[in-house]
Amino acid sequence: MKCRICGSNLQAIKTDLPFKVSERTIVIVKELPVVQCESCSAYEIEDPVFSRVEELLSAIDRATELEIIRFAA
Repeated sequence: MKCRICGSNLQAIKTDLPFKVSERTIVIVKELPVVQCESCSAYEIEDPVFSRVEELLSAIDRATELEIIRFAA
């Protein structure tokens, strides 16, 4: 795969990413599989992975300010 921004190669990695799920709630998803550009560091989350992230985020207690969860496929 090629980067949509710079055209360099994308590499499959695991990383930690934050998601803001409400005005007060941020969730950090650890060990999230993404494809990241070797050159400009842009990343993409593939559709099946993002569907699972949406499931995880929908179960979060929105009264919590910060939550850290581990991605599990």
